[in-house]
Amino acid sequence: MTVTGPRNAPDVVDVVALGESMVTFLPSRPGRLADVPSFDRGIGGAESNVACALAAAGHSARWVSRVGTDGFGDHLVETIGAYGVDVSAVRRDPARPTGVYFRTAGDRAGDDHEVAYYRAGSAASAMGVGTVDLEALRAARVLHLSGITAALSADCLGLLRELTAPRAGRPLVSFDVNHRPGLWQDADGSRVLLELARGADIVFVGEDEAAQAWGVTGGPEAVREALPEPAVLVVKEGARGATAFSRPAPAPVTSVPALDVDVVTFVPAVDVDVVATIGAGDAFAAGFLSATLRGLTVRDRLRHGHLMAAAALTVPGDLAPPPARDHADRLVALDDDAWGTLRLGPGWTQAAQRAEEEVRTP
Repeated sequence: MTVTGPRNAPDVVDVVALGESMVTFLPSRPGRLADVPSFDRGIGGAESNVACALAAAGHSARWVSRVGTDGFGDHLVETIGAYGVDVSAVRRDPARPTGVYFRTAGDRAGDDHEVAYYRAGSAASAMGVGTVDLEALRAARVLHLSGITAALSADCLGLLRELTAPRAGRPLVSFDVNHRPGLWQDADGSRVLLELARGADIVFVGEDEAAQAWGVTGGPEAVREALPEPAVLVVKEGARGATAFSRPAPAPVTSVPALDVDVVTFVPAVDVDVVATIGAGDAFAAGFLSATLRGLTVRDRLRHGHLMAAAALTVPGDLAPPPARDHADRLVALDDDAWGTLRLGPGWTQAAQRAEEEVRTP
């Protein structure tokens, strides 16, 4: 690929992820936030989670955002950078703080789950067309966005509209709907998410999200009817699996044009001993995008998504060590019967790596 532009133009990387990351405080024990005596510090952010997972899987990744000039901002930049993610385009805001949040140890879907956000007026909420490095954002094979960013402020929404608008030479745009009703200040959130998804090339959305945000029920096919524009639409169906709707690549001008008809691919999820569901959707997107960058089939992209999600589901935090690529490839290559019998529990990615190291050691 030939990169044109100014001499100091940023290097083209596999994936650029744009979005707010926050310092996360994880409880030292189960219970109400009012009862938990102490918390362990971590990081959380849908888009940076994807960037970290892809970097850990061997891809070049850049995270673009804004953080405060405070210790929490230092922690985010240093921690995300330690995963191998390029953080050179993260800007520091002396007037606004880095966002933080606290959560309980329970599953997000449970009635007892609590989250306390302290992100209003954060540095990331000031992201906009004039406050981020647009060249660094566009210097990518894939640009990954999510609906969370659009909810943070009018400037953030304007930035996402700019990045999803049709534009010659734009990178492949990946969009995770990430519907968070509590972040939207008005009833326009659902309409905005649909608008942004229609401008993307690859879209990830949960079947439950589509029902909540757009009132779409009736399965993945109904979601596709409501969202026909993206070249690839992945509908996540929880523990059942995921369905991808994909169109054939455009045919050469000298050939008969390809029919505008979807190829529908369903892949069941693997059986997982779940520790926590936080971060699983981000990990799924990372696995799917990793396989996309490698040019794998849609079935294998979905399987890699499920394996990355399984890694996240078996740890308590947002981020988990991904399976080694060769190990993941072997699992992805299993026949349907063997894939259907897989059961993965805590530590499965490290156990496989240790076993392989023992085999290599004389």
